[in-house]
Amino acid sequence: MSKVDEWLAWLLPRRCVLCNAPSGTGLVCAACVADLPWLPPPVVPGGVFAPLSYEYPVDRLVLGAKFHRRLPYARALGELLAAALAARSVAASPAAASGPQVLLPVPLHPARLAERGYNQALELARPVAERLGLPLMPRLAARRRATAGQSGLSRAARRRNVRDAFVAGDCTGLRIAVLDDVVTTGSTVAALLRALRAAGAAEVEVWAAARTL
Repeated sequence: MSKVDEWLAWLLPRRCVLCNAPSGTGLVCAACVADLPWLPPPVVPGGVFAPLSYEYPVDRLVLGAKFHRRLPYARALGELLAAALAARSVAASPAAASGPQVLLPVPLHPARLAERGYNQALELARPVAERLGLPLMPRLAARRRATAGQSGLSRAARRRNVRDAFVAGDCTGLRIAVLDDVVTTGSTVAALLRALRAAGAAEVEVWAAARTL
């Protein structure tokens, strides 16, 4: 948190984005955090970490951040994800493999970014980077094809929609965490992971605030 943010937090105490009660240093108060639909670990086998179920009120935060320009919702999701990742790190065995070196939010196509004005995955990733002390590298990969929205598509259609949609720069030897707001079928992140591995990434895992059950 910057000095400006610290002064603003002191002058303007934060309110919970869910219930509007005083929320301390975060954007979700302790009572609402306790009531969230947390998933038990392991959340998703095979390299995906997503601590929350995509149901009320998490779905409200995701949709508000993505489609209604409510950037505090994206930051709230990032704070929740960061806290879950920090707790996982504390609980991990000292012999566990080294974690990611860099964070990569799922890129938007330039046309979609211009239309929306922001990338909600990047806004979500900022508090994760701050808490874990990892560099954000949003330009490590790009979305080279403007795809249709995934909502409403079948699993097979989602895979076809994002096939070869991403391109990555030189990732030789890098351990990368890909960040997104929600994982549904995993088609989007799978397409991005293929591009990163083709570009030489040593290890890639996915961190998301939520997943659908």
